[in-house]
Amino acid sequence: MIKRIIPIALLGAVFFGFNACKSGGSFKKLEGGLEYKIAKDAKGDKKPKVGDIVELHIKLSADDSVLAVSRKENNNQPVQLMIQPSQLKGDWTNALTNLTVGDSAVIRMSIDSMRSELTKKGQMIPPFLEKRKNLIYEVVLVSIKSQEQMRQEQEAQASKQMQTDDQLLRDYFTKNNIQPQKTASGLYYLIEQQGSGDTPRPGQSVTVNYTGRTMDGKVFDSNTDPAMGHAEPFSFVIGQGQVIPGWDEGVSLMKKGSKGKLFIPSPLAYGPQSPAPTVPPNSILIFDVEVTKIEDGAPAGQQMPPVQ
Repeated sequence: MIKRIIPIALLGAVFFGFNACKSGGSFKKLEGGLEYKIAKDAKGDKKPKVGDIVELHIKLSADDSVLAVSRKENNNQPVQLMIQPSQLKGDWTNALTNLTVGDSAVIRMSIDSMRSELTKKGQMIPPFLEKRKNLIYEVVLVSIKSQEQMRQEQEAQASKQMQTDDQLLRDYFTKNNIQPQKTASGLYYLIEQQGSGDTPRPGQSVTVNYTGRTMDGKVFDSNTDPAMGHAEPFSFVIGQGQVIPGWDEGVSLMKKGSKGKLFIPSPLAYGPQSPAPTVPPNSILIFDVEVTKIEDGAPAGQQMPPVQ
């Protein structure tokens, strides 16, 4: 069970009741062949700046071909993007600093200009863009937040969700006559077979077999079931953030040869994100885990399995 990152450049959105590319008004030109126009002006006054986090709905096209849909990719929720210093003169994110909350806009990024900029850096554009003229981003700016605001909101949401999940887990334990141990973080675990030796330290590689289920008993991932496509031992390094927090903590409590269950509240798993259709937002996850090996150093050539 790993973290999953979706590149913002590959996201798009089912749009919003108008064809923004054909809407009225002229494009304003920015540096590097970048153009934008406001399709719907919300008349706000706050604009994002470098370091802010914006939430957006996005439709991404190459000329007339739609490449991606953010509402589909992100469960109809806006995607988050931190405004960072641009690596390209004509980077589409440069236009975002001209928008206010509620604005809908069309941003047109010249592929020729992008090719020129990348060539200077010794890079190439993807082959499927070679015969295209423009990348077109149709966006709706949903919110602008500072990093501190975002951190506070996320902590408040996680705290509230943790209380909800803890009650759900306690009800589950009562119903199923389970008596696990609880850590300070809110993780519950049950050692069913005690191993030998020491528990793994941060920086050590741990190899495990596992099966993950949601609270209704549905299996969403396993490295022992050939049907999941990666029936092989799974290794990761403790304390490196390579897995969800509940795994980092839970597996670190198990010795070599141990078998047990991890009951992971959603803030220690994927929180409000959905890494796959089989794992809804704010899902409590239950894992059967067997630790087969503990060793110093990172596993050689290890490929993290996808969430199924």
